[in-house]
Amino acid sequence: MSKRRAIILLAGMGSRLARPHPKSLTPLGNGETILSRQLRILRQFDFSVCGVVGFKKDLIMEAAPEILFAYNTNYDTTNTSKSLLCGLRHAVDEDVMWLNGDVVFEPEVIEAMLSASSSAVAVNNARVADEEIKYTLNSDGYINAISKKVQNALGEALGINLIKAEHLVAFKEKLDTVADQDYFERAMELLIDERKNVFKPIDVSRYGCVEVDFAEDLERAKTMVQPTSVP
Repeated sequence: MSKRRAIILLAGMGSRLARPHPKSLTPLGNGETILSRQLRILRQFDFSVCGVVGFKKDLIMEAAPEILFAYNTNYDTTNTSKSLLCGLRHAVDEDVMWLNGDVVFEPEVIEAMLSASSSAVAVNNARVADEEIKYTLNSDGYINAISKKVQNALGEALGINLIKAEHLVAFKEKLDTVADQDYFERAMELLIDERKNVFKPIDVSRYGCVEVDFAEDLERAKTMVQPTSVP
C-alpha cells in the first residue's frame, strides 16, 4: 500500500508575522517549530510529504532534510495557487491533502479529514473573523463559496484541505488557469462552479487548530501545544 501524499505550502515570505526566518520555522515554545510539529503529526498517519519552498528555501530544506521539496521559482510574484500547482505536478490518480505552512493543529484534525468521503476543507464554525478565509454552503451541504470576501459566512477555513483523486485533474487545471496572485481558494471556487458538489466542510472546532498570521495567533498556538520531547 502506497503512502498518503501531503503537500505543505512553505514558499511565502510571512511578512505579517515580521520574523527574520520563514514563518514555518517559528518556535512554539515546546521544543518544536510549526513545521517540525506538522511533520511529526503527518508521520503518525503515514504521509509522504512534499514541501513547496521559495523564500529562504535553504533554511527550510536544512530544517527538514527527510522530506521531498518542490521549488516555486516565482514565489515572490505568485500566490498559493501556483505554489500548490508546483506541489501537485507529479500527483496522479490519488487523494492529496494540502496545508498551509503556518497551521498549528492537533492530530485529531488530520484524522477527521481522512475520514471524509469527499474532497474536504477543515473549518471552524465557532468563529468568523473578517480577515480569514470564509465559506458558505449550497442546499446539498457542500461548499459553494470560499474566500475572504464571502458574506454571511458559516465559519472559517483553517488552511487544511483534501482533494480526492476523482477531482484531482480538474483541480490542477483550475490552478493553472487562475491568476498568479490568486489564492488556491479561487481554483476551488472555479471547480465548484463547474462540478457543484465537490468540497464538504469538516468542522474541527472542538480540536486545537490555529493559522498563525499575527503575533496574537502565535500566542494562541503556544497555549494550545503541549510540552513534548523532540527526538
